[in-house]
Amino acid sequence: MAEPIRVIAIGAHPDDCEYRMGATAALMVDAGHAVKFVSVTNGDAGHHKIGGPELAARRYAETQEVTRRLGVAYDVLDHHDGQLLPTLEIRHEIIRLIREWRADLVLGPRPNDYHPDHRYTGLLLQDAAFLVTVANLVPKTPALRQNPVFLYFEDAFLRPNPFRPDIAVITDDAIDRKIASLDAHVSQFYEWLPWLEGKEAEMPENPAARLAWLKRTRTVPIPPEHRESLARWYGPKRAAAARYSEAFEICEYGARPDEARIRELFPNLR
Repeated sequence: MAEPIRVIAIGAHPDDCEYRMGATAALMVDAGHAVKFVSVTNGDAGHHKIGGPELAARRYAETQEVTRRLGVAYDVLDHHDGQLLPTLEIRHEIIRLIREWRADLVLGPRPNDYHPDHRYTGLLLQDAAFLVTVANLVPKTPALRQNPVFLYFEDAFLRPNPFRPDIAVITDDAIDRKIASLDAHVSQFYEWLPWLEGKEAEMPENPAARLAWLKRTRTVPIPPEHRESLARWYGPKRAAAARYSEAFEICEYGARPDEARIRELFPNLR
């Protein structure tokens, strides 16, 4: 039996990976891939009523519930939310994580975003790309013999460059598992974000109604350019019928995958 593809997704906060690729991760797990999520910060600032160690502990517990619901591994690094900087120390930490996971595929945010933690996580990933193969750096962790494919999560920011949907995945069969993974982050999707967005009054109390509300408010129609990408990978008929998708941009600092390699990494592209 062939070795499973090894995937590591690195976000700035607990819940970032779920939000950007939770459904794709579920499909990858179904296909036998080994998937790990990493949060570079511990999330200790992301709430309006609690913070510090109490919030960090709560958010860590939420990530571990995600492992049960999605079948992924999950690490949370101990850096303060809202205070992340792209230091050499954290770069080396990211290099170690990617090497230890023996990653074939690495995903994370682009380095242009409203939140500095997102920007700097993207920069840290860019800085780790290629260096994961350099044996004289972080020498206690064996270097990878081949550079992984690095991909960016989708975002809506236009400057300096808009997101390019090189790969788009139909996620209809996994959207409810993605929503379940977001539902695990009670502190965020039912408390902090509704307060931040002024939507506390519309929050349902019934658990089933909350799930439906979460699905309605945290999904968007597939943009035309993403549907064009879906058509390239699945054909026009399946692309036109798709209701949900997640998209990714190839980072030119990692390995340059051809179509065959992309289809190995994303086995549901058929």
